[in-house]
Amino acid sequence: MTESNWLTRRLGSSRTSKQRSGDAAEEQALLYLQKQGLVLIERSFLCKGGEIDLIMREGNCLVFVEVRQRKSMQFGGAVASVTAAKQRRLVHAAQFYLQKIKVIPPCRFDLIAIDGEDMQWLRNIISS
Repeated sequence: MTESNWLTRRLGSSRTSKQRSGDAAEEQALLYLQKQGLVLIERSFLCKGGEIDLIMREGNCLVFVEVRQRKSMQFGGAVASVTAAKQRRLVHAAQFYLQKIKVIPPCRFDLIAIDGEDMQWLRNIISS
């Protein structure tokens, strides 16, 4: 999804407060990763059965980024919310995305976990 399409989708007045909070977390994660040198390729990539919040590039590596936000560490926090089922959906969406690329670069799955005011960047959260 292009940046302008993403903004149009996100500016809709029918967004819930939870969706707007998720949008803000995704934007915070994007800005943080860009400061770390990653380059945005696509955001909110949707396909049947999955979504990838951010697709970025770090050097020659394609990075699929999941952004999770929780108000507190109760119930394990943002990291614990990435279940095996969620990981399967991420892999499925990434495979769908990679079908449109002629030469597949090295890839990894990263997580930006936001718990309250704390943010963690966890690299390579899904092993192949």
